[in-house]
Amino acid sequence: MIKALQQLRVPYGKKVSLDSYPTDDLLSNKPLDKEKIQQATEGLQQQLSDLQEKLYAGGQQSLLIVLQARDGAGKDSTVKRVMGAFNPNGVHVANFKAPTALELEHDFLWRIHQQVPAHGMIAVFNRSHYEDVLVTRVHGLIDDEQAKQNLMHIINFEQLLADAGTRIVKFYLHLSPEEQKLRMEDRLNDPAKHWKFNPDDLKDRALWHEYTAAYEDAFTTSRKHAPWYVIPADRKWLRDYLISQILVHTLEEMNPQFPEAHFEAADYVVADIPDKKG
Repeated sequence: MIKALQQLRVPYGKKVSLDSYPTDDLLSNKPLDKEKIQQATEGLQQQLSDLQEKLYAGGQQSLLIVLQARDGAGKDSTVKRVMGAFNPNGVHVANFKAPTALELEHDFLWRIHQQVPAHGMIAVFNRSHYEDVLVTRVHGLIDDEQAKQNLMHIINFEQLLADAGTRIVKFYLHLSPEEQKLRMEDRLNDPAKHWKFNPDDLKDRALWHEYTAAYEDAFTTSRKHAPWYVIPADRKWLRDYLISQILVHTLEEMNPQFPEAHFEAADYVVADIPDKKG
């Protein structure tokens, strides 16, 4: 994996500062060529398609993709543009919003476990189990001690999934406050985008620093089998390229294989259909 991507990966089990990660570049002084990066993304999309076919056919492993971000950072468009490379038969997207009354009667991971991918499948979590150490903590629904306990449950939960053959890769779409402001104003100014605007998003924006602290604690769950990546999200085309490249790298590490045939192909002949009689 290229050095820039390694720099975007959160060190395993360590506390980091979000300020040390970029929102709009690759930690490099080299100018970015948008057209070339978009072309490279197209090539990566084909690789993703080919690797997913092997994963699905082999049926021995699974991949869980976690997307977390602030409002307006592009979780939905990431699902559309990047995950669109996958065959729908082998992938499902789970959106985790406010828990239902039934879900609240169980532990916070109950609703999550039901959506993890089966062998051969890819699951995309648009928001995830991390909401229970982010939103709940920032809004005072749990205290710091409960958040710490939830983080330990998450570490153990992800280890359980890994032991069962699921590889996990977690993306935080890192948006600057300036870019978020522009995107929120765009939603307000364009009637066709009013449906995307939620007044509660402004309340969360006012809690920017509180969310930053909560995310920095959440990133301590980064592990080799479940790494966190902080993805620059101010430029959508760069975001798509980086996530596509990381997913290709992840699937190549998993090394999915087509299953071996239990017959000799040379022993069989596909006969022509005889002409219909009468």
